[in-house]
Amino acid sequence: MTATRHFLLAAGGTGGHMLPAYALAGELIARGHRVALVSDDRGLRIPGAPAELETHILPAGRVHGGPVGWVKAALAIRKGRRMGIDLIREFDPAVVVGFGGYPSLPSLLAARAAKRPSVIHEQNAVLGRTNRLMAGRVDAIAVAYRNIHRFPEKLAMKRHLTGNPVREEVIAIREDGFPPLPEDGVFRLLVVGGSLGATILSEVVPAAIAMLPRALLDRLQVVQQCREDDLAAVRAKYAELGVAAECAPYIADLPERLRWAHLFIGRAGASTVAELACAGRPALFVPYPHAMDDHQTYNVVDLVEAGGAQSIPQPQFTPAAVAKQIQRFALEPGAIEDAAEKAASCGLPDATRVLADLVESFAPPPLMDVIRVGAQGGQRKSASGVAAARREAK
Repeated sequence: MTATRHFLLAAGGTGGHMLPAYALAGELIARGHRVALVSDDRGLRIPGAPAELETHILPAGRVHGGPVGWVKAALAIRKGRRMGIDLIREFDPAVVVGFGGYPSLPSLLAARAAKRPSVIHEQNAVLGRTNRLMAGRVDAIAVAYRNIHRFPEKLAMKRHLTGNPVREEVIAIREDGFPPLPEDGVFRLLVVGGSLGATILSEVVPAAIAMLPRALLDRLQVVQQCREDDLAAVRAKYAELGVAAECAPYIADLPERLRWAHLFIGRAGASTVAELACAGRPALFVPYPHAMDDHQTYNVVDLVEAGGAQSIPQPQFTPAAVAKQIQRFALEPGAIEDAAEKAASCGLPDATRVLADLVESFAPPPLMDVIRVGAQGGQRKSASGVAAARREAK
């Protein structure tokens, strides 16, 4: 049985940071550990946290707004670091794990001050600002892609390819395989623009579908996430075209919709890309052009190069371009099945387990475990011997 340890996770306030943290927390809890999570109030409102997860909020200033903003951020980070040190003394984590985003910074700084092992996880194909700042100060850097931009080569020995943790429901889709698509069968399209939707998808995708031949329109089923402001217009357009469509501002059963879909169209956030690869679903991506360091463009490189997806920069994401790709996937014999197989080849379904193994590897054994091992060997360890054993375990 795995000996119980305490682990402290820290993540920024977006789904891209929080969902991998939730996945790791669930795995560590299932292994018998106690886990606490630090974020901001935004992050802790994101659904999906394990019921047993303890949560905390620490001050964490966002560095922006010129000199005045920088000073305010520095003061908030300093306060958060002090509170983080107090939390570490109270919770006594074996390892502190950061998932990027400015709310993770105080906990990582506190871990360094308290001389606790620390690991960071980067979910995007570009090392984010907070993780770049802490990369040289942590014990290991878990990455989701084989090629990571803005990664210091001098830190290559710290890099561990784990992938992005994904939900168990998505891994189950991979095991079921790709849904059959007979020549005259229903072609199912899933359109998602991130947590809040994307107006460009509401404008372009229905216009692209309007350009498809009637025979394909009659086979088409669409599920599309839309912004509230776009919902009525999108529904009206599909009704005018006579296309079976379900439109909503939020898709609660996204894994089930992913299982149902033949083709995905949408943004290229890290969690989305990871889930599509794990599920083995072809995709047509339009990366968000204002993402930090253009990381969404880099997130899709592996899938595109493998042949499991197409990526269209937003300025070229036109109805004609989208209609062309939909027809290729829907009408060319074997095209979509081949793309699905290539997408699945990029998936890393064991990411949660691999990341948990990495984090556990930096956890020193509990004091009583060390004493028990020493006693079984016929020797009683002194306090200095226990300390040495802990150092060896690291």
